[in-house]
Amino acid sequence: MTRTSRVSTFRTRAATAGSSRFRARTSRRGGPAAYAALTVPLALGALVLSTVPASATATPAQIATSKTNGVAYLKSLQAADGSYAGSGLSNEWAFSAFAAAGTAAVDVAPGGDASKNARTVYRNLLATPGWPSASPVVTDYERGALNAYAAGIDPARVSASRNLIADVYGHWQNAEPGYFGSSANYNGTVFAALALAGARTQTGAQRVPQALLDRIVARIRANQHNDGGWNYGKAEGDPGQLGAASDIDMTGASMAALCVSGVPKTDPDVLQAKAFLKSKLVPSTGAFNAMFGVNTDSNGWAVSGLNACGINPQTGDFLTPPGKTPVDFLIAQQFNPGGGFKYLPSDTVPSAYASIDGLRAVAGGGFTAAPPAPVTPGAPKWVGQSAFTAGTATKLALTVDDGTGIPKVCAVTLTPTGPTTTLGDVLSAATTAAAPAGCVTSVAPASGTGVVTSLNSTSNSGGSSWLASVDGSTFTAADRGRTVGVGDTVALRFGAS
Repeated sequence: MTRTSRVSTFRTRAATAGSSRFRARTSRRGGPAAYAALTVPLALGALVLSTVPASATATPAQIATSKTNGVAYLKSLQAADGSYAGSGLSNEWAFSAFAAAGTAAVDVAPGGDASKNARTVYRNLLATPGWPSASPVVTDYERGALNAYAAGIDPARVSASRNLIADVYGHWQNAEPGYFGSSANYNGTVFAALALAGARTQTGAQRVPQALLDRIVARIRANQHNDGGWNYGKAEGDPGQLGAASDIDMTGASMAALCVSGVPKTDPDVLQAKAFLKSKLVPSTGAFNAMFGVNTDSNGWAVSGLNACGINPQTGDFLTPPGKTPVDFLIAQQFNPGGGFKYLPSDTVPSAYASIDGLRAVAGGGFTAAPPAPVTPGAPKWVGQSAFTAGTATKLALTVDDGTGIPKVCAVTLTPTGPTTTLGDVLSAATTAAAPAGCVTSVAPASGTGVVTSLNSTSNSGGSSWLASVDGSTFTAADRGRTVGVGDTVALRFGAS
């Protein structure tokens, strides 16, 4: 695929989050959403590492300075109304960089006006009924979940009506279990894993069942190219695509998706991805030679992938014989004391996107991070809806795992009559108001309270029965009367207790 057609492909995917967000730029010199024709040669060659020095070249002091100056630059991007996000492509990924660098979004306010702090303004945007657009795609919700989490907004409890985790669930593909959104747009599945596994509960628990993550992991593995990396489009089942050259950016994102979903850094597929990145190192600078040449965004995504897997990007395979690392390259791309990062080494002005990607990577972040404790007096670390609003329609995320290895996944729409609801009411609503349909086809008993004895024609028998979990809690007997609260991620599993 040519550079022009590839950029066009990403643009038609609705300026999504995930891998498309910075490639959707068309005229890089024309403004903050611009993208230039690159003239950097693609064939800089692979690096075979010999004995490497014992320590990395970017010192803790240099990294600390980079973080301080990078945060200052990102603060300068905030609009007068406190916003970072708006229509189309925007700077909301700054929240993931702020969190990685130790700055709480609630502490970022124009002119010190706490009423316009970045977290509150972003939460209000996410809660807007018309957000993200009239024709949303799954990566809109994944982007929202990752950045809400980093900003200290519980993504499942943005408001009485907005549950970003359920919004992602609603794009599960029944015909191709494990994919979210069109399978042709593989990045939608990668960022589903990053959002569902990375955006944990307020207490740090994994909110979604491992059976769901395992199914996504299987799809990510199936899309790994022969060279060890990944690209933005679907490769599973297509020998031509599997044999095509991989992309630095999506390799970083896919590595991160595997690792946050529970895959260890010693896994063969992670090691193959690591080897692919190693093969793209430029010895003299420590940069990765991306598909369109050396640039900060691609380098940042690769380093974030290594960070997410717990692989040090400054030692071992990523410290070149001349003593350069990918972190060295990123810091060299930063203007100081201004703090912004340039996109290309030849640029003379900073880029917002490059500054976000560069800072997040230098700060040691993956693609999201738990919010740091605020310094604003009285500001909580987390904000989120505490109860249902009676009469206000909402969604809940639901999985049903009958033990066959392919869970049913859906977003259930219901209108609560009080501050809480029950598991029985959720299952009843799922029979008629679930997206995608078919999550729950039958349940017994059909009303009242008591233990669920049969679900989707699978009945309790012997030592196996239906069990339920909420927000990653221990699975216990699935009682129809169990209380379910706003934003709860509900999971049912058939098996031994």
